Amino acid sequence: MPEMPEIEAHAERLAVDYVGCTLVELHPFNFTALKTAVPSPESAYGHPVRAIGRRGKYLTVEFEPLTMVIHLMQGGRLLPDLKLSQKPRGGQARIVFDGDVAPLLLTEQGTERRAGIWCVAAGELDSTAPIDKLGPEACDISTSDLAERFAEKSMRVHGFLRDQRAVAGIGRRLANEVCWQARISPFATTKKLGADGADKVVQAIAVCVAEGLDYERGRSDMSSSKDRPSNAHGQTGEPCPRSGEHGDDTIRAVEYSGYTVNYCPTCQTGGKILADNTTSKFLK
Repeated sequence: MPEMPEIEAHAERLAVDYVGCTLVELHPFNFTALKTAVPSPESAYGHPVRAIGRRGKYLTVEFEPLTMVIHLMQGGRLLPDLKLSQKPRGGQARIVFDGDVAPLLLTEQGTERRAGIWCVAAGELDSTAPIDKLGPEACDISTSDLAERFAEKSMRVHGFLRDQRAVAGIGRRLANEVCWQARISPFATTKKLGADGADKVVQAIAVCVAEGLDYERGRSDMSSSKDRPSNAHGQTGEPCPRSGEHGDDTIRAVEYSGYTVNYCPTCQTGGKILADNTTSKFLK
């Protein structure tokens, strides 16, 4: 799933071509694409795009009467529609503009059909679903704020980082990368990390987001997950990038049905190997 760096860079690319363009129509291809009934997207017809941005892992397209909030989910994309097919493959919705600019096509491959668009009235973005439940932006959170959030609820830090209500914008890949960068166990408990651990995580988030943004801004389109540079995520069995610093070790994995937790034992768990099943007692 696209995370903070991918969404941020993609919003920047779209803004170059679409800010100022006048909305003509939002055409859903199926009933699941438009997640809201009020306000109606028709209220924004004839209005220009004022800004394209990001909140958490959502794209935001702002018009004067409303903001379209777009979630790409796992396999979604929002790209210029150059083919204009009547039934585009994976098509969820088409956003049409006046003039010569290509429409934007929201697609999602597969059968889940979870990608979609919410229309939120102007001025109500932060108080209306789906944005209202999001925590602070992970890249903006302070050490003291994160330490307070760590102390409020004891949970594994990897799960905390992926919880959009705790901090917004981080998913599975970045959670692996942040824990590796901070040299902390992905299963360390948040309450035990304290202020020192929070500081390490804040610094690690800054490094990982900057690296991701630098890569994404060098592209003309959004990367796929397998293309994104990673030190730990998706590197199971590969040498840890710090092997020359601390001696040879490889990236290990704890497999779940929907995702994989990657880590380096030497860097993050004091050399201990985390059992690769969901019922074991993990390292705290």
